[in-house]
Amino acid sequence: MKIRKAVFPVAGLGTRVLPATKAMPKEMLTIVDRPLIQYVVDEAREAGIEHFIFVTGRNKGVIEDHFDKMFELDENLKSRNKSKEIEELARFQPGAGETSFTRQQSPLGLGHAVWCARELVGNEPFAVVLPDELVLNSPGCLKQMIDIANGLDERSNLVAVEEVPMELTHQYGICGIGERHPTHSTAFTIDGMVEKPPRGTSPSNLSITGRYILQPEIFKILETQERGAGGEIQLTDGMIGLAKTQQFYGVEFEGERHDCGSKPGFLRANIAYGLQRPDLRDGLRKEMLRYLGQ
Repeated sequence: MKIRKAVFPVAGLGTRVLPATKAMPKEMLTIVDRPLIQYVVDEAREAGIEHFIFVTGRNKGVIEDHFDKMFELDENLKSRNKSKEIEELARFQPGAGETSFTRQQSPLGLGHAVWCARELVGNEPFAVVLPDELVLNSPGCLKQMIDIANGLDERSNLVAVEEVPMELTHQYGICGIGERHPTHSTAFTIDGMVEKPPRGTSPSNLSITGRYILQPEIFKILETQERGAGGEIQLTDGMIGLAKTQQFYGVEFEGERHDCGSKPGFLRANIAYGLQRPDLRDGLRKEMLRYLGQ
């Protein structure tokens, strides 16, 4: 199964981190020294993704600018012999024709956002990556999933899952656990999915997180999908429909997930990623200890 394209839904309003996102897209909030969207694009590139598809909304033009060349900045850096900065910007720059942008005109949910990318994806399997969920690990979460997908039936679908407290399962999309894959210990067949199950009815404590590999047949289902939880077109509901004819696998990925769409998760991610940087680790630890009075 060759996965060449990834869809990044970036049209959300980021209401959980207001007022920071009143005028700035949440995807451009920085973790250490780069925006959220850069981390997930880098993760997708590491996994072998060749085409990056962004589903945007109003006031999101700065995301497109971030992945474009900035002549004035490049010339300024050259004139000041900032070779390190020039190399770093070039390393993060997608090649010509590798990015596409389309609009979700109404906030109708994740399922609708994915459906908006149907013409750009075409008739091939693709990844969906949620930018406000970071997974700190190498290799990244998406590469782990694609490595497993390469050994599965070509019509298979995969979702990343992680454990959550049973008393909180009503807040997540939850999957049922089927049989373990014989050669991939972290993968299992999914025995049913439910979006935000009522308390006490959850089939497991494994929540569906922000990484998916889906077959193009999902678009036909999403096209007529009724609104679900929150009055939105839910991607999980569409996957439930697709699971009637295609196999779904859950992947218990290795890595530390950070929900950067919440204020505590955003702050935690900054600390975790900062401590992973050799050039920042000692200074950050010293500042934290000084703040704590130690």
